[in-house]
Amino acid sequence: MKLRLFPQEPAGLNLLSQMAHQIALGAATMSEILGASAADYDRLVEDMHNHEAKSTELHFALLTHMRTSFVNPLPREDMYVLSRFLNEAMEKLDAAADLVALYKLDRLPKRAADQLEIISRQADLTVDAMRRLDDLDDLEDYWIEILRLAKRAERTHRVWVADMLKEMKAAQYSRNRDVATQLVDVTKDMRRVATQVGSIIVKES
Repeated sequence: MKLRLFPQEPAGLNLLSQMAHQIALGAATMSEILGASAADYDRLVEDMHNHEAKSTELHFALLTHMRTSFVNPLPREDMYVLSRFLNEAMEKLDAAADLVALYKLDRLPKRAADQLEIISRQADLTVDAMRRLDDLDDLEDYWIEILRLAKRAERTHRVWVADMLKEMKAAQYSRNRDVATQLVDVTKDMRRVATQVGSIIVKES
């Protein structure tokens, strides 16, 4: 039997989905930064700032929507938490781009690209999942897959840090570690989104 909380796709879920889409766009921009020369950093970082600004705009639009809507598909506190985690993930992705430019880093190791692949996959799955929060039947697979990807990201982070310790001097290690930390923290925020979805599934089952 289909578990439906609301018969139609409401505006609030569209806003959450758009926030996840900004993270997907941000991951693509970050991938461009990793392959760009330092001369292109300013332009690409400005693109990332625009993704972050759009995410914040959507976050506040959702808050306004929840205050003015009589009927929401989910409890307001659940929608707020999902929005906050998505916005925080975008802020950390923006910070990673900023650090690459500020530190003038180039040739980040393959582990950075691996993390971005995970973030992109998490974001794509979340774009679709946010639209389907009014029909929870098929979202358990989303929850499980995001957790699996987050564990993979944690492992990638540990290996990346170990490699940096072996190969880099202290100052270089510190700068690269800052970027690595921001990227793995994005995956943790996406995991928090999925965990909140899991909580919703349990409450509504």
